[in-house]
Amino acid sequence: MMEPGTRTPGRTQGAEAELQAILLRVGRLNYAWTNTESLLIHLIAGLAKTEKDVAVVIFLTLNTTRARVDLVERLAKLPTVSTELRKDVLEVTSALTREGGLRNKYNHCIYSFDPESGGLQTIMMRIQDRKEAIRMGKTERVNAAESASIDASIAKLEQLNRSIWALIRQHDFPI
Repeated sequence: MMEPGTRTPGRTQGAEAELQAILLRVGRLNYAWTNTESLLIHLIAGLAKTEKDVAVVIFLTLNTTRARVDLVERLAKLPTVSTELRKDVLEVTSALTREGGLRNKYNHCIYSFDPESGGLQTIMMRIQDRKEAIRMGKTERVNAAESASIDASIAKLEQLNRSIWALIRQHDFPI
């Protein structure tokens, strides 16, 4: 761990700018994610036929996105929910889940600079269990394609946010 404001030997000004750009993108990704995930509160309230305050307590009690999405999907699958509403809810929860992978990647990694090129890379902070061994510390270069995929995910989350709001309004769920 480095002291804030210090430079890694060999890290260029270009690499520093690259790090700042990716951190800004990841921050925007987290902002878009959090805003969109919080809309599950309104889906919980509407599907469970309860007040928004009760749905907030339920949402905050569940510690993970997976648990929150599971709850919304299970509520949508109750026999009292119309086929159309069920389909719409499952579409938005599926879309949210798909976007979660990239967010998780950038939130559960550390950033480093390739000692040879000075380029920015991620190091995954996850153990991969294999039959007879484990692997850890997978590195990936952060390049223009990765930056573009983050930008695309932000755009998808923004669109998903609008879709969920439309669904909330269409079904008159608590706001």
